[in-house]
Amino acid sequence: MNFVLAYLTFINLVSGIIFAYDKSAAARKRQRIPELTLHFLELLGGAFVNLVLMYTLRHKNRKFSYWVWTWILMFCWILFIPLIIV
Repeated sequence: MNFVLAYLTFINLVSGIIFAYDKSAAARKRQRIPELTLHFLELLGGAFVNLVLMYTLRHKNRKFSYWVWTWILMFCWILFIPLIIV
C-alpha cells in the first residue's frame, strides 16, 4: 500500500507540473505539450491532479474532448485502486 501511495503521489506531481507548464506555454504562445502526452500521464495515474488543475488553472476545462477523457481515466483509476491495494 505504501508503494501505491508513493507512486500515485509521484505521478500526480509530475503530471501536475507538466499540466501547469502547458498552461503557461499556452499563455505565452510557446510550444505546447501534446494532449496525448497529458492523457498518457493521466492513464499512468495523474488524472487526479489534472482534474483539479483543469478548474483551478482554468485550462482545458471547456474543451469537451479533453474533459471527457480525463473524467473517464479518473473513474478507471477509482475502480482500479481497490484492486491493487489488496
